[in-house]
This record gives sequence, C-alpha cells and structure tokens, in this order.
Amino acid sequence: MNRQTRFYALAARYVALLSFLLLLSFSAFSHASTQKFSAQEIDEILYHIHTYYVEDLPLSRYNAGNLSSLFDNLDPYSKYLNEEDLESIFSAANGRYTGLGIEVEEQDNYVIILDTLPNSPAAQAGIESGDKLHAINGANVAGKSIEEVSALLKAANKNLINLVVLRQDELVALELKRQEIVIESVASKLLNDGTGFLSVNSFNHHTYHDVARHINRLQVQLGSPLKKLVIDLRDNPGGTLNSAVAISDLFLDSGTIVTTKGRFYDANQAYIAKRGDILNGAPILVLINNNSASAAEILAAALKDNKRALVVGLRSYGKGSVQSLIPIGNGTTALKLTTARYYTPAGTSIEGKGIEPDVYFTKQALSLLDKSAIITGEESIKTTGIEQLASHWPKALALVQSQ
Repeated sequence: MNRQTRFYALAARYVALLSFLLLLSFSAFSHASTQKFSAQEIDEILYHIHTYYVEDLPLSRYNAGNLSSLFDNLDPYSKYLNEEDLESIFSAANGRYTGLGIEVEEQDNYVIILDTLPNSPAAQAGIESGDKLHAINGANVAGKSIEEVSALLKAANKNLINLVVLRQDELVALELKRQEIVIESVASKLLNDGTGFLSVNSFNHHTYHDVARHINRLQVQLGSPLKKLVIDLRDNPGGTLNSAVAISDLFLDSGTIVTTKGRFYDANQAYIAKRGDILNGAPILVLINNNSASAAEILAAALKDNKRALVVGLRSYGKGSVQSLIPIGNGTTALKLTTARYYTPAGTSIEGKGIEPDVYFTKQALSLLDKSAIITGEESIKTTGIEQLASHWPKALALVQSQ
C-alpha cells in the first residue's frame, strides 16, 4: 500500500474537514515543540504538509532538529495533535468537552471571563462575566497570556482548582473542578407576532437536528408556521463544516452555500442547496458580532448572499479556513492542517475579512439584545433591543420578496 493510499484508508476513520475556533476551551495544542518524533513520523508530517497544506511551502530544510520551527511557520490553526488533543476535538464535535466552561479574551493585561456555559463548573462556582483571572492554585496570572493561563489550568489536571478573580476591585476566591460538559448548541423562544428566536451557540454533529427540532417546536407552540425568525450567531465560535452546510440548506431552496479551494483535488468543493425551505420563505434576521466565526460565518454569508436573510450586527471574526484531521503513525495522533479556504456564494474569501452585516448595530445596541434574557423571558430594559431590531423587518421582507 503506497503512502497516499494509506492516508486515505486511515483518514476514512476520522471526521474530515473540521473547522474549530476553540474559544470555549483552554486547549492550546502546542505540543510539537516538545514532542519527540520518529523518522517515519517526520517523513509523514513533511509529506502531508507538502501535499495537503493550503500554501506551497519549501520543506527541504526541515528535519528532526528544527521541526518545531516548521509548525511556527504554518497558520495559527494548523497543529500537531497528541492523543488527548485528538479526543478533545472529537468530543467537541459531538457537543462535549472536558473543561471549566468559560469563554475568555485578553484585555488590559488580564484574561477576562466573557461568559460561562450553563451547568458548567464555572457557572456552578459562581464565576461571572467580567471577572478577571487573578490567580490559579496560588500562582498569580495577572499579565499572563491566554496560552500561559491555559498551561496552568492543564497542569492542574482533574484536581480541585482554586481560582481568585478580580471582580469590581474586589478579590473573590472560587473553587471548581474540571469535568465533562455537554454543550447545548441551540436554544429558542417564541416572541410576539409569531417571531421565532433561535440562538445557535456552536456547530457540532447534533446542531442540524437541534435547529430543525427547535423550529418545529416553535411552530407547534404557535399553532402555525413561523412568520419571522431571528437566528442569533453572536459569540458563536463555529464548529463543523458539514453542520454549517446542512443548517444553511434548511433555509435555502437553491443556490451555492459555500465553496472551498485548496491545492489538492478534494479540497475544492462547491456545496449547493437542495430544494426545500423549512420556513417556506418567511423573513429571517441573522445576528452576528466580532466573535461570530468559522461555521457561523458560513451560515451568515450563505443566507446573506442568497438574499434569504438580512444580516444585522458587527463585522464577523474572519476565520475562513478549513482544517482537516490527518492521522499520523498508528492513528492515535494527527495533524490538524489547514487544507482550504472558505469562499462565500458571492466568491469572497472570509479569511481575515469576516462578513459585513447589511445593517450595522453598535456594540451598545447589540448588548441590549441579551440572548439569555430573551430566551428566559426576563423583562428588562434589554427588551428595547428587540423593538429596535423589529424595525428592520420591512427591509428583510423586501429582500425576500425581491428574489
């Protein structure tokens, strides 16, 4: 069996073309610098990068002594994955991952909590949005990067983790333990006048069925087809390509959903919508912000470019590359390698550019649209955001009727 045939035989055992922006996990996937590779593994790594990487790189100068510098020259999404990393990727694709359940970003020399997942260790311990990580198991992390914080959290393994956070100029001590979290990727609520609100938090292997199930539930609750739908993709870091394509196809009767382009033959694909629109043409608004990425951008662009929805919010993140999992050795480790770029139905690359909304909302206006408040039905000033959003329905309706 030659090397290329062996690759396809191994790759068939894995889910290919996964595209993740891992904002929900502290997995850094940076083991290549310390990993000791056999001569066969080095040959495989160089072969796969030469054959499948989205850019043609000169590889003749790389060997066992400087292989880590090769990974440094790849794009940020291409990594060597050890056995633990590979399992984490498959778990995430199935809506599960082991961790604390926090979304973070770096601000003002702190790693700041953006949000916590429902029923996660972080939520149960009382971590709040806006908390600044100050210490982990007694080690001060002020001024440290997300990668450094990640290393400290991973070093804690599954033992009890003691965190100190800075909350409104007060230090708060919290205790929590990493555990497996089942991610609910979709939530929904029926709003006034037959409008459905659908919050999609990630794209895993279950999200397509969850979206269809939630829409059916809303229509049963209404007693008739939905008149309008809001799809909230804010802070959605993405997920699997197949999930994004399938969900886009739910709302499209025809047209291109997305195309991918790379250097090897199978990286060049065009995904076309099949007949059948689950909403029968009812107007759609899609909400995006700066943290909407990858699969979320595919869905937003597919509905926007096919004039099926009005996209509202802020320019999206701009993560427009396809990662394929390529097994190494006996298949317990792999390369997560960028093999193609996404292109919208209009032919625009998403990478580094993101999706431009049809209607810009300021961050302040978007913050009024608190998805948890909408879903739980809480009455607050945030409901004024829904009123502002509703003013754009005539434009959405005009878009649909102009097709």
